[in-house]
Amino acid sequence: MAQETVTNKVLVVVKIRGEISARREARETLALLHLKHTNHAIMIDNRPAFLGMLQRAQSYVTWGEASKETIALMLKERGKIIGGNPLTEEAVKNIGYESIDALAEEIYNGKVNQWKVGGMQPLFKLHPPKKGFKGNTKKSFRAGGESGYRGEAINDLIKRMV
Repeated sequence: MAQETVTNKVLVVVKIRGEISARREARETLALLHLKHTNHAIMIDNRPAFLGMLQRAQSYVTWGEASKETIALMLKERGKIIGGNPLTEEAVKNIGYESIDALAEEIYNGKVNQWKVGGMQPLFKLHPPKKGFKGNTKKSFRAGGESGYRGEAINDLIKRMV
């Protein structure tokens, strides 16, 4: 039997709706993902456990595969270390990486999970998107809205939110 090679892709998950009057399982899933406020984002890999969590909370979040440039942009502009200070080149060297770009490369290739990097907050506090959301946040992305899976289009949204 030939073994299949599974490539882990980095998914960026952004909370786009509040959870008032949401079902309990959706609220619990958002809490497990550490998404407590709108316009907060996390980076996860595409393992089945996380994909199941995203399906439970798909009405409140949007997600897709991030590019290496988007990961580096999020780390440079919105990355924080424990204590709330910005993520700088010096802080990244203290963590054990050469630069922010080297850390972004490791995260993109799946060698390290962003939320497991010691001394770094797993959450990114983003701005609302410039010129607003293009569609209704209550509809899925495929139906012309904003929530749910959006693939590579997440990179455009993140660039507008950073």
